[in-house]
Amino acid sequence: MAHHSDREEIEQKKFVDYKDVQYLRQFMSPHAKILAKKRTNVQASRQREIALAIKRARYMALLPYLAA
Repeated sequence: MAHHSDREEIEQKKFVDYKDVQYLRQFMSPHAKILAKKRTNVQASRQREIALAIKRARYMALLPYLAA
């Protein structure tokens, strides 16, 4: 989960890459759900990019659809 102290790192990242699994896991719950914008404190446009990258990573089997 992305905390307020991590916000600067999130804002500085110019491109959200689906291959950057460690970065994307910050925006997922332990049950592998995408966290809401309210919980992650990112802009709406950035949240859409992150959600799309997570979905692409799931499709490529880099991230799980469900946590076991």
